[in-house]
Amino acid sequence: MRVLGVDPGLTRCGLGVVDGGSGRAVSCVAVDVVRTPADAALASRLLRIADAVEEWLDRYRPEAVAVERVFSQHNVRTAMGTAQAGGVVALGAARRGLPVVFHTPSEMKAAVTGSGRADKAQVTDMVTRLLGLPEKPSPADAADALGLAICHLWREPMRARLAEAEARAAELAKKHRARLAAAAKQAKGAAR
Repeated sequence: MRVLGVDPGLTRCGLGVVDGGSGRAVSCVAVDVVRTPADAALASRLLRIADAVEEWLDRYRPEAVAVERVFSQHNVRTAMGTAQAGGVVALGAARRGLPVVFHTPSEMKAAVTGSGRADKAQVTDMVTRLLGLPEKPSPADAADALGLAICHLWREPMRARLAEAEARAAELAKKHRARLAAAAKQAKGAAR
């Protein structure tokens, strides 16, 4: 499976494509960072990110897109910009019918390093090792994008199985409730 990982941001938006093989085997296909000038209009910055993501979706043809979920940040303006960039990415993927999954930073860190509290240097080191890269991806946004793709490759199969099991359980519960209601109705009718 091929996954496009995206670490959204207005100033720097990390993009990384990773192929997953059997087991936990992963390999880097491409990595880069889209930059937009801080003094440019918001709409222009979002358009630049959207164009770059669309180009990557067309060029690398991922089967899924993993985006970092915006979590509480002290700077509301930064959080808004990050969320807007993530929305642009999700829209581009949705137009192609691709599944989009949002992973929290701690979820990605735990998948890649084993600790949800890992720092950026630890994530970069582990991404470099896991993908067998000759040098560390830079800046950290690039490493985070690759980490998000790896996280998705390793966690999504379990998440999908869990969702399938929950759907089956809900269907069985629905059938059971219907049988109970029918039995109660039949018992009520027999008592008359």
